[in-house]
Amino acid sequence: MKLQVSTPQGPQEAYAYTGGKPFDPTLPCVVMVHGALNDHSVWTLAARWFAHHGWSVLAVDQPGHGRSAGPVLPSVEALADWVLALLDAAGVQQAALVGHSMGSLIALEAAARAPARASALVMVGTAYPMKVSDALLSTALNTPLAAIDMVNTFSLSTIAAKPSYPGPGAWLHGGGRALMRRLLQQGAAHVPAGSNLFHHDFKLCDAYANGLQAAAAVSCPATLVLGGRDQMTPPKATRDLAQALKARGVILPTAGHALMQEAPEGLLGALRQALMESLAT
Repeated sequence: MKLQVSTPQGPQEAYAYTGGKPFDPTLPCVVMVHGALNDHSVWTLAARWFAHHGWSVLAVDQPGHGRSAGPVLPSVEALADWVLALLDAAGVQQAALVGHSMGSLIALEAAARAPARASALVMVGTAYPMKVSDALLSTALNTPLAAIDMVNTFSLSTIAAKPSYPGPGAWLHGGGRALMRRLLQQGAAHVPAGSNLFHHDFKLCDAYANGLQAAAAVSCPATLVLGGRDQMTPPKATRDLAQALKARGVILPTAGHALMQEAPEGLLGALRQALMESLAT
Protein backbone atom coordinates (compact mmCIF):
# COMPACT_ATOMS: atom_id res chain seq x y z
CA MET A 1 0.00 0.00 0.00
CA LYS A 2 1.39 3.40 -0.98
CA LEU A 3 0.47 6.63 0.80
CA GLN A 4 1.33 10.29 0.36
CA VAL A 5 2.63 11.45 3.74
CA SER A 6 3.13 15.09 4.66
CA THR A 7 6.67 15.97 5.77
CA PRO A 8 8.46 19.31 6.30
CA GLN A 9 9.96 18.76 2.85
CA GLY A 10 6.51 18.28 1.30
CA PRO A 11 4.47 15.20 0.36
CA GLN A 12 6.52 12.00 0.37
CA GLU A 13 5.48 8.58 -0.87
CA ALA A 14 5.48 5.92 1.83
CA TYR A 15 5.01 2.18 1.61
CA ALA A 16 3.26 0.00 4.17
CA TYR A 17 2.71 -3.75 3.98
CA THR A 18 -0.87 -4.61 4.94
CA GLY A 19 -0.42 -8.31 5.70
CA GLY A 20 -2.03 -9.70 2.57
CA LYS A 21 -5.42 -8.07 3.15
CA PRO A 22 -6.84 -4.82 1.73
CA PHE A 23 -6.41 -2.04 4.27
CA ASP A 24 -9.63 -1.15 6.11
CA PRO A 25 -9.38 1.95 8.32
CA THR A 26 -12.57 1.00 10.19
CA LEU A 27 -10.86 -2.01 11.82
CA PRO A 28 -8.57 -1.84 14.85
CA CYS A 29 -5.20 -0.80 13.46
CA VAL A 30 -1.63 -1.80 14.32
CA VAL A 31 1.43 0.05 13.00
CA MET A 32 4.73 -1.86 12.93
CA VAL A 33 7.99 0.13 12.76
CA HIS A 34 11.26 -1.62 11.86
CA GLY A 35 14.71 -1.00 13.29
CA ALA A 36 18.01 0.21 11.85
CA LEU A 37 18.77 -0.90 8.29
CA ASN A 38 15.64 -3.07 8.18
CA ASP A 39 12.34 -2.76 6.36
CA HIS A 40 8.73 -3.95 6.64
CA SER A 41 9.65 -7.53 5.75
CA VAL A 42 10.87 -8.30 9.28
CA TRP A 43 7.24 -8.09 10.42
CA THR A 44 5.78 -10.48 7.82
CA LEU A 45 4.57 -13.21 10.20
CA ALA A 46 3.01 -10.82 12.71
CA ALA A 47 1.57 -8.59 9.99
CA ARG A 48 -0.15 -11.50 8.28
CA TRP A 49 -1.52 -12.93 11.53
CA PHE A 50 -3.13 -9.67 12.60
CA ALA A 51 -4.40 -8.86 9.09
CA HIS A 52 -6.15 -12.23 8.98
CA HIS A 53 -7.60 -11.93 12.49
CA GLY A 54 -9.63 -8.74 12.37
CA TRP A 55 -6.98 -6.00 12.33
CA SER A 56 -5.81 -3.51 9.76
CA VAL A 57 -2.02 -3.50 9.47
CA LEU A 58 0.54 -0.90 8.43
CA ALA A 59 4.02 -2.46 8.54
CA VAL A 60 5.91 0.56 7.30
CA ASP A 61 9.12 1.23 5.43
CA GLN A 62 10.67 4.33 6.97
CA PRO A 63 11.64 7.17 4.60
CA GLY A 64 14.61 6.19 2.48
CA HIS A 65 14.24 2.51 3.44
CA GLY A 66 12.84 -0.25 1.25
CA ARG A 67 9.94 0.96 -0.89
CA SER A 68 9.43 4.35 0.79
CA ALA A 69 10.81 7.41 -0.94
CA GLY A 70 13.59 9.50 0.56
CA PRO A 71 15.17 11.56 1.85
CA VAL A 72 15.76 10.06 5.27
CA LEU A 73 14.55 12.09 8.25
CA PRO A 74 17.00 13.63 10.73
CA SER A 75 15.76 12.41 14.12
CA VAL A 76 13.58 9.98 16.05
CA GLU A 77 11.26 12.92 16.75
CA ALA A 78 10.86 13.66 13.04
CA LEU A 79 10.12 10.00 12.36
CA ALA A 80 7.49 9.99 15.11
CA ASP A 81 5.78 12.92 13.40
CA TRP A 82 6.02 10.98 10.14
CA VAL A 83 4.24 7.97 11.70
CA LEU A 84 1.42 10.22 12.90
CA ALA A 85 1.20 11.83 9.45
CA LEU A 86 1.04 8.36 7.93
CA LEU A 87 -1.97 7.59 10.15
CA ASP A 88 -3.60 10.76 8.83
CA ALA A 89 -2.92 9.69 5.25
CA ALA A 90 -4.43 6.24 5.93
CA GLY A 91 -7.53 7.71 7.59
CA VAL A 92 -6.73 6.13 10.97
CA GLN A 93 -7.63 7.93 14.18
CA GLN A 94 -6.06 5.49 16.66
CA ALA A 95 -3.62 2.61 16.38
CA ALA A 96 -1.49 0.26 18.41
CA LEU A 97 2.17 1.18 17.89
CA VAL A 98 4.73 -1.63 17.72
CA GLY A 99 8.41 -0.95 17.14
CA HIS A 100 11.66 -2.89 17.14
CA SER A 101 14.97 -1.39 18.30
CA MET A 102 15.21 2.06 16.64
CA GLY A 103 11.56 1.62 15.67
CA SER A 104 10.66 1.17 19.34
CA LEU A 105 11.98 4.67 20.06
CA ILE A 106 9.93 6.04 17.16
CA ALA A 107 6.80 4.30 18.47
CA LEU A 108 7.47 5.61 21.98
CA GLU A 109 7.90 9.19 20.77
CA ALA A 110 4.78 8.99 18.58
CA ALA A 111 2.71 7.65 21.51
CA ALA A 112 3.96 10.54 23.64
CA ARG A 113 3.32 13.22 21.04
CA ALA A 114 -0.27 12.13 20.44
CA PRO A 115 -1.37 10.06 23.47
CA ALA A 116 -4.99 9.82 22.36
CA ARG A 117 -3.96 8.23 19.08
CA ALA A 118 -2.09 5.29 20.63
CA SER A 119 -4.25 2.40 21.85
CA ALA A 120 -1.20 0.37 22.91
CA LEU A 121 2.57 0.60 22.80
CA VAL A 122 4.79 -2.45 22.33
CA MET A 123 8.56 -1.92 22.35
CA VAL A 124 10.51 -4.92 21.04
CA GLY A 125 14.25 -5.34 21.56
CA THR A 126 14.44 -1.92 23.15
CA ALA A 127 16.59 0.05 25.57
CA TYR A 128 16.91 3.61 26.78
CA PRO A 129 19.23 5.30 26.30
CA MET A 130 20.03 3.40 23.10
CA LYS A 131 23.67 4.43 22.89
CA VAL A 132 25.90 3.10 20.14
CA SER A 133 29.60 2.69 20.82
CA ASP A 134 32.04 4.98 19.06
CA ALA A 135 33.72 1.91 17.57
CA LEU A 136 30.49 0.65 16.01
CA LEU A 137 29.54 4.12 14.74
CA SER A 138 32.97 4.45 13.14
CA THR A 139 32.76 1.00 11.60
CA ALA A 140 29.27 1.69 10.27
CA LEU A 141 30.54 4.89 8.64
CA ASN A 142 33.82 3.68 7.21
CA THR A 143 33.31 -0.04 6.58
CA PRO A 144 29.53 -0.62 6.64
CA LEU A 145 29.72 -4.18 5.34
CA ALA A 146 31.90 -5.09 8.30
CA ALA A 147 29.44 -3.35 10.63
CA ILE A 148 26.61 -5.38 9.11
CA ASP A 149 28.49 -8.58 9.86
CA MET A 150 29.19 -7.42 13.43
CA VAL A 151 25.60 -6.47 14.15
CA ASN A 152 24.20 -9.69 12.74
CA THR A 153 26.56 -11.64 15.00
CA PHE A 154 25.59 -9.54 18.03
CA SER A 155 21.86 -9.72 17.24
CA LEU A 156 21.51 -13.49 17.42
CA SER A 157 21.88 -15.64 20.51
CA THR A 158 24.22 -18.11 18.83
CA ILE A 159 26.93 -17.90 16.20
CA ALA A 160 25.77 -21.19 14.70
CA ALA A 161 21.99 -21.45 14.47
CA LYS A 162 20.83 -24.90 13.46
CA PRO A 163 20.06 -25.29 9.74
CA SER A 164 16.59 -24.31 8.54
CA TYR A 165 15.68 -22.77 11.90
CA PRO A 166 13.05 -21.49 12.59
CA GLY A 167 11.58 -22.73 9.29
CA PRO A 168 12.58 -24.64 6.14
CA GLY A 169 15.16 -22.78 4.08
CA ALA A 170 15.90 -20.17 6.75
CA TRP A 171 19.45 -19.02 7.45
CA LEU A 172 19.39 -16.53 10.30
CA HIS A 173 22.82 -14.98 9.86
CA GLY A 174 22.75 -14.98 6.08
CA GLY A 175 19.21 -13.67 5.82
CA GLY A 176 19.85 -10.73 8.12
CA ARG A 177 23.09 -9.90 6.32
CA ALA A 178 21.43 -10.00 2.89
CA LEU A 179 18.56 -7.74 3.97
CA MET A 180 20.92 -5.14 5.43
CA ARG A 181 23.22 -5.16 2.42
CA ARG A 182 20.29 -4.64 0.06
CA LEU A 183 18.95 -1.73 2.12
CA LEU A 184 22.40 -0.17 2.38
CA GLN A 185 22.65 -0.15 -1.41
CA GLN A 186 19.08 1.05 -1.98
CA GLY A 187 19.38 3.81 0.61
CA ALA A 188 22.59 5.31 -0.79
CA ALA A 189 20.66 7.98 -2.71
CA HIS A 190 18.63 9.09 0.32
CA VAL A 191 21.25 9.97 2.94
CA PRO A 192 23.38 13.11 3.35
CA ALA A 193 26.75 13.17 1.63
CA GLY A 194 29.51 11.52 3.62
CA SER A 195 27.17 9.10 5.40
CA ASN A 196 25.29 5.88 4.67
CA LEU A 197 21.97 4.45 5.75
CA PHE A 198 23.41 2.23 8.51
CA HIS A 199 25.46 5.06 10.04
CA HIS A 200 22.46 7.40 9.77
CA ASP A 201 20.16 5.01 11.62
CA PHE A 202 22.72 4.33 14.34
CA LYS A 203 23.25 8.06 14.85
CA LEU A 204 19.52 8.55 15.38
CA CYS A 205 19.44 5.85 18.06
CA ASP A 206 22.52 7.28 19.76
CA ALA A 207 21.23 10.87 19.72
CA TYR A 208 17.71 10.26 21.04
CA ALA A 209 17.51 11.83 24.51
CA ASN A 210 13.77 12.22 25.15
CA GLY A 211 12.89 8.71 26.22
CA LEU A 212 11.96 9.18 29.86
CA GLN A 213 10.07 12.41 29.18
CA ALA A 214 8.21 10.67 26.38
CA ALA A 215 7.42 7.69 28.61
CA ALA A 216 5.87 10.00 31.19
CA ALA A 217 3.52 11.36 28.53
CA VAL A 218 2.30 7.97 27.27
CA SER A 219 -1.21 7.13 28.47
CA CYS A 220 -1.87 3.76 26.79
CA PRO A 221 -0.88 0.29 28.08
CA ALA A 222 2.78 -0.47 27.36
CA THR A 223 4.62 -3.76 26.94
CA LEU A 224 8.34 -4.44 26.53
CA VAL A 225 9.25 -7.64 24.67
CA LEU A 226 12.91 -8.46 25.21
CA GLY A 227 15.40 -11.12 24.26
CA GLY A 228 16.96 -12.76 27.27
CA ARG A 229 20.27 -13.10 25.37
CA ASP A 230 20.15 -9.70 23.68
CA GLN A 231 23.65 -8.18 23.45
CA MET A 232 22.54 -5.06 21.54
CA THR A 233 19.80 -3.90 23.95
CA PRO A 234 20.11 -6.11 27.05
CA PRO A 235 17.01 -6.38 29.26
CA LYS A 236 18.76 -4.65 32.18
CA ALA A 237 18.96 -1.49 30.05
CA THR A 238 15.16 -1.11 30.18
CA ARG A 239 14.74 -0.68 33.96
CA ASP A 240 14.15 3.09 34.03
CA LEU A 241 12.07 3.02 30.87
CA ALA A 242 9.86 0.21 32.19
CA GLN A 243 9.27 2.10 35.42
CA ALA A 244 8.40 5.33 33.62
CA LEU A 245 5.94 3.53 31.33
CA LYS A 246 4.56 1.25 34.07
CA ALA A 247 5.12 -1.38 31.41
CA ARG A 248 4.66 -5.11 31.52
CA GLY A 249 7.81 -6.99 30.58
CA VAL A 250 7.95 -10.16 28.49
CA ILE A 251 11.33 -11.85 28.16
CA LEU A 252 11.91 -14.52 25.51
CA PRO A 253 14.78 -16.31 27.26
CA THR A 254 16.58 -17.92 24.32
CA ALA A 255 16.35 -14.99 21.88
CA GLY A 256 18.83 -12.27 21.01
CA HIS A 257 18.11 -8.85 19.53
CA ALA A 258 16.61 -10.11 16.26
CA LEU A 259 13.47 -11.45 17.93
CA MET A 260 11.33 -11.44 14.79
CA GLN A 261 13.73 -13.81 13.05
CA GLU A 262 14.95 -15.88 15.99
CA ALA A 263 11.78 -16.24 18.08
CA PRO A 264 8.90 -15.55 15.67
CA GLU A 265 6.27 -17.61 17.47
CA GLY A 266 7.20 -16.31 20.92
CA LEU A 267 7.11 -12.73 19.68
CA LEU A 268 3.78 -13.26 17.93
CA GLY A 269 2.33 -14.67 21.15
CA ALA A 270 3.50 -11.64 23.11
CA LEU A 271 2.09 -9.26 20.51
CA ARG A 272 -1.23 -11.09 20.43
CA GLN A 273 -1.57 -10.87 24.20
CA ALA A 274 -0.63 -7.18 24.38
CA LEU A 275 -2.80 -6.04 21.48
CA MET A 276 -5.82 -8.19 22.19
CA GLU A 277 -5.84 -6.90 25.76
CA SER A 278 -5.77 -3.36 24.43
CA LEU A 279 -9.09 -3.98 22.70
CA ALA A 280 -10.67 -4.88 26.03
CA THR A 281 -9.58 -1.69 27.83
